[in-house]
Amino acid sequence: MKNHRILVVSSANIDFVQRMRRLPYSGETVIESDLGYSYVPGGRGSCSAISFARFGADCIFTCKLGNDSNAKRLLAMYQKEGIDTRYTFFDDRLPTGLSSILVEDNGKNRVIAYPGANMSLTREDVENSFTVYPDAVFLQFEIPDEAIFEAADRANEDGIPIFVDACPARLDFPLGRLGKVEIFSANESETRVFTGVAPTSEESCLRAAIKLASLVDAKYIVLKLGQRGSFIFDGREYYIIPAEDVEAVDTTGVGDIFSAVMTYVYLSNKNIVSAVKYATCAAAISVTRKGSASSVPTREEVLAYVKNKLSADNNSDGTSSDDEYSEDDE
Repeated sequence: MKNHRILVVSSANIDFVQRMRRLPYSGETVIESDLGYSYVPGGRGSCSAISFARFGADCIFTCKLGNDSNAKRLLAMYQKEGIDTRYTFFDDRLPTGLSSILVEDNGKNRVIAYPGANMSLTREDVENSFTVYPDAVFLQFEIPDEAIFEAADRANEDGIPIFVDACPARLDFPLGRLGKVEIFSANESETRVFTGVAPTSEESCLRAAIKLASLVDAKYIVLKLGQRGSFIFDGREYYIIPAEDVEAVDTTGVGDIFSAVMTYVYLSNKNIVSAVKYATCAAAISVTRKGSASSVPTREEVLAYVKNKLSADNNSDGTSSDDEYSEDDE
């Protein structure tokens, strides 16, 4: 795969991860003697930026941190991963963002986000970051609208492809303001918020994708359906990519990892089905590990997973699926 310069404009948090057998009922106190809690680097932008870096991208991360110990910890981690932090900014008034993540034994999670300094990222911050001349811009919605639209406007003006991981969703978010988008991805709950359609079946996925296509000028719509896999819509046809059969330990950050790997592979081969299949394999590795940023697989791990999968598929039915996992544009 080729090396790409990707500008991530998104959020950065410290994750307060609480592990439990189950969520307590209202008014109930549950004592967890075996499972613990931890403070780890996280945030949707962090997870995506680390995914790009571990997959081989030249990643520039535009975000805003507080001027505190959590910011120092995050900055050190980004630099260790090889992420370009020249356009990671700091706010003296607001703390670094915090996410409280509740993780049950079955791997499902619930997240409460306190954005902090993320909400002070400005148009000027984003404008300055475009001096890196990126090959692509990757956007998420945990930052102010003005920062999102500045990035989208600059990218559209310069002919830079935009990739949107539409999280979190907001009913009144003006998707049309994004301009032209290469890939717009959303999970089940985000899709329901934007369209009013719950993507629970093949037919409802198509209805939701068509609705999204009427709201945002995207070349591809990709619905992330968790254990049911992914749904791709290109305006004329749709494709269903099943999820990998693995036992989930923790699903925190898996959507961010999926969208980042999908973006990187698509930039390499311009094949949306291949890109989603690679992303599916990356997601499968991620959910077998605890944490968000700590669960991000490397490019080598994903390629090894794909190789083993192809070998198993070929041995089982005698056919080859190599073309479905083409890495580069021939």
